[in-house]
Amino acid sequence: MSGGFGIDVGTANTVVCHRTRGVLLDEPSVMVVRTSEARTRRVRPLLVGREARDLMGRCPVGLSAVRPLHDGVIVDLEAARAFMAALMGKVAIPAWQRIGARAVIGVPAGATALERRALLEVADEAGMRKSALIPEPIAGAVGCGLDPLEPRAHMVLDIGGGTSEITAFCYGGVLSHRSSRIAGDEMTLTLYRYLRAEHQLLVGELTAEALKCAVDAEEGLSTVVQGIDLATGRPRLKTMESAEVLEALQPTADAIITALAGVLDDLPPQAADDILTEGVVVFGGSSLLRGFDKLVESALGFPVRMAERPLTCVAEGAARCLADPDVVRAYEDAFLEAG
Repeated sequence: MSGGFGIDVGTANTVVCHRTRGVLLDEPSVMVVRTSEARTRRVRPLLVGREARDLMGRCPVGLSAVRPLHDGVIVDLEAARAFMAALMGKVAIPAWQRIGARAVIGVPAGATALERRALLEVADEAGMRKSALIPEPIAGAVGCGLDPLEPRAHMVLDIGGGTSEITAFCYGGVLSHRSSRIAGDEMTLTLYRYLRAEHQLLVGELTAEALKCAVDAEEGLSTVVQGIDLATGRPRLKTMESAEVLEALQPTADAIITALAGVLDDLPPQAADDILTEGVVVFGGSSLLRGFDKLVESALGFPVRMAERPLTCVAEGAARCLADPDVVRAYEDAFLEAG
């Protein structure tokens, strides 16, 4: 399994990594289709990835922007098949080399058997005939340089667009795991509702997402938000300070941590010693929210270490597992037994 691809098909972004060539593609998980085809078996994407994302909220009549995944799993099988085939067509590798290629694909650890099977069908449709699934927390851990087969406990926290997951693991097995469908998309929705309720400002999804990302910068930064004034129906600008944005997001961030903190209930004492020494490794796009690491430390009581490449480490780890199928087999079985 030395060749092939590691793939992270996420709610917000899809990342494709080649084991030797590195990250080949990192695109939003969005496509634009004709509205008449959106619910049929003849879905043909007109735009995929960044070009499609740019049309969100401004699609002309007859076109629709479609997200094939929600909460980290496939919700529209036909759309997902078309999306993956089109996205793999953008990878800078000749088509004949992709046909029958091996792939290790990250999947939420809390995904059902049906959701896992749907992802394998999508990969097969895209031309990858020898695909295996690996839980995203484990793939991210491998991408961060951890060895999930060693007799030492590790803990990782993955905060993506659709799911949040925290996993403690050791020697090919799972010590404790919690999953939540509250994640980055919920943060974006929170800001949308906050602007509407507190400032009577109606904004688009991309605007709310951009505002959320803006608080990754240094403290004191302000951002100008443009939207429609609900009182007058006219365009209006609003300056938002980072402190206000963080305050608006705080309840959602607290809800994520509360949902995942139960992982401590099943954690063996000896494993806690290992994690206290090494810390919890955090990755995923939504983990970049400023101050999130301190919130995790306060809730769990463990030191927090941010991943060097939080947006791509899942795909990178999946690609590394092409050369170490024992990791895939061990943790696929472990999560199936836990489920």
